[in-house]
Parts: sequence; C-alpha cells; structure tokens
Amino acid sequence: MNTAPVIAVDVDDRQGDHAVDVDELQALLVASLRHCGVQAPAEVGLAFIDADEMTELNVTHMGGTGPTDVLAFPIDGAADVPDGQPAMVGDIVICPFVADRAPQPLADELALLVVHGALHLLGHDHAEADEKAVMQAMERELLGAYYPGGRR
Repeated sequence: MNTAPVIAVDVDDRQGDHAVDVDELQALLVASLRHCGVQAPAEVGLAFIDADEMTELNVTHMGGTGPTDVLAFPIDGAADVPDGQPAMVGDIVICPFVADRAPQPLADELALLVVHGALHLLGHDHAEADEKAVMQAMERELLGAYYPGGRR
C-alpha cells in the first residue's frame, strides 16, 4: 500500500458533447504541477463544462461575454499550508466546445489548456508581452516533457 503524499485531482466532466481523455489530462496536470514545484499533499480541481456554464462563469468572474476556453481559480497557490494538510491549489475549468474551435486537434488543445490553467493557478499571467513569452515557453516545455502529443 502506497501512502506517499500525492497531488490529488478531482476531475468532473459535466459536458457530453466532446470526448475527453480525463486520465491523460489528469496525469499531465499532476506532472506539470510537480515540475513547477507544487509539493504533495495537494489538491486541484479539473472540470470540463459546456458553453452555457462557461459563459456564466466568464461573465460572473471575469467580466467577459460568452464562453471562453479555460478559466483558472487559484486558492492557496504558494501559500504556507500547515504540515500534513493538502494545499488547495485551485480549480481549472475547461470548455471543450470552445477548445474544439482551435486549429489543432481537440486532444492537443485540451492538453495545452490544462497546462495553461495550471500555470495560471501558480500565478503566471500573459497580460504583458514579456509575461506571455515566459508563459508560452513554459507551456512548450511542459507539453514537450509530459504530453505524448507534445513530443511530435
């Protein structure tokens, strides 16, 4: 029995229109968080939702209009957490309906969005050109290292 601390991912696929390889994306999320220094025990949420629910979240929390492809809601981030208690990293919410509009295959776009969301949970942003370049380089690094489709 393995009792080593883990990064637990609570996956919730609440949409039914697009096939999502939740096992692969969960593994990619864990590997990305570990690579970026998240220590176990930790917990993170990963939800796949439809366009209506994403629109509601985007309008309510981001002041946007319509659905977007990914939203990230950090919780503890890098905050100090009492020993033995899992860090609540946050939640990533992805809309496969919007992701399917990207020019690359849906599986590859979902992988990119998982990594993108993970980086947002850890405080990365892309509002400024220099931040965007750093974030994109990290996305390429993580996908190349941990996503089979990223090693093509």
